Amino acid sequence: MLKGISPLLSPDLLSVLCRMGHGDEIVLADAHFPGESVNGRVLRADGLRIAPLLDAILPLFELDSYVPHPVFMMAPVDGDRLDEELLKSYRAAIEAHAPGAPATEFIERFAFYDRTKSAFAVLMTGETAQYGNIILKKGVTRRA
Repeated sequence: MLKGISPLLSPDLLSVLCRMGHGDEIVLADAHFPGESVNGRVLRADGLRIAPLLDAILPLFELDSYVPHPVFMMAPVDGDRLDEELLKSYRAAIEAHAPGAPATEFIERFAFYDRTKSAFAVLMTGETAQYGNIILKKGVTRRA
């Protein structure tokens, strides 16, 4: 265990976050997402919800400030609804670590799958909320 690093972050996840470059994307996928079918680099965080993972990742991860939307979620299919409490929990974690981050961009289900194909990695989680998937685009880490 490392001091100052959330125990929710596995060594494999820390390695992936470190190896990602500016503009690379990571998908935090819900438990129902077909991660293995759409990306060759899949990590596991079974049993963990996405909001606490965002709260653990974002202190270490700069969101891309050079794009209009560094955060994406899957838009609900017609007739379905996004859980507003889920969205609030995600945005609370984002705002806590990236104050003023642009609004989350919602993209159509199959466009989300296509975007996942080119993502740096997919983190399969234990999130059970429908449409709980989120993509983070990494930015430039500023020198302290």
